[in-house]
Amino acid sequence: MLFPTSEINIQKLSDNLFDQKQVSISVLRLDQLHKIVSGNKLFKLHYFLELLVQQSKEGIVTFGGPYSNHLVATAFSCKEIGLKSIGIIRGEQPKVLSHTLQACLTHGMELKFITRHEYNQKEEAEFLESINFSYPNFLVIPEGGYDPIGANGASLIMDWIPGNMTHICCAIGTATTFAGLLKNLKNEQQLIGFPVLKNMNDIEKRIKFLSSLSDNSTQFQIIDKYHFGGYAKKNNQLIESMNLLYEKHKLPTDFVYTGKMMTGVIDCISNDFFKKGSEILCIHTGGLQGNLSLEQGILKF
Repeated sequence: MLFPTSEINIQKLSDNLFDQKQVSISVLRLDQLHKIVSGNKLFKLHYFLELLVQQSKEGIVTFGGPYSNHLVATAFSCKEIGLKSIGIIRGEQPKVLSHTLQACLTHGMELKFITRHEYNQKEEAEFLESINFSYPNFLVIPEGGYDPIGANGASLIMDWIPGNMTHICCAIGTATTFAGLLKNLKNEQQLIGFPVLKNMNDIEKRIKFLSSLSDNSTQFQIIDKYHFGGYAKKNNQLIESMNLLYEKHKLPTDFVYTGKMMTGVIDCISNDFFKKGSEILCIHTGGLQGNLSLEQGILKF
């Protein structure tokens, strides 16, 4: 690992609701792992960074939108080991860069903006050939680390999860972290995923590609009604839920991933989704810098 991970805080939440439903809920605070490369991002990059050094590459080319935490993590990680980073950004260059893209520039990433149409072709052979031609000695990493290598890195997160946890909950973006967790899940544990994108109907296909696991559908469940309209979409209910989480538990969340997942988990507890005696562990995947794009004063933290 690029940064030490020997001490990752697990925060137990206390609430009358949890006592009433007789469940325990804790949060793996990966957001506290590092001030810049927070959450699951370092884990997903872990084996890519090893490969980068082993193959003596000049740097990394990767992809993302204007609010991609993966881009920031890649930019910082490359800077730390003295290598270059290129970010292929979805959409035309705006007049004012997002806080995320500004951070990428600060950490030395070269940004290349392409149209959404071009971006949608990023996984096609012809497009990738052009990338390899333009950057011949660079390691190309898919958006969000969406690759079995990224999932293998994410599987390391399970090393910090106590074996007594009956349910592991996390947000789903590309499903890379979710597939990685599934690889190291214990037989008696259940993995619950909360997609943050609307109409994400190919999760099982993604899991098969990322994990090479054949039939593990009995060990995971997808709850897809807490995306709040789609990726990076929000409403007053979500913001109120995030503020309440902070007021009650001093737990800061982001509105793209963890805020949605935590809102879903607590709602599921209210509706008796979890059996009495359940030990629930929620993974905070970081990305708090994304909140900088919100209007000042909306969040109470």
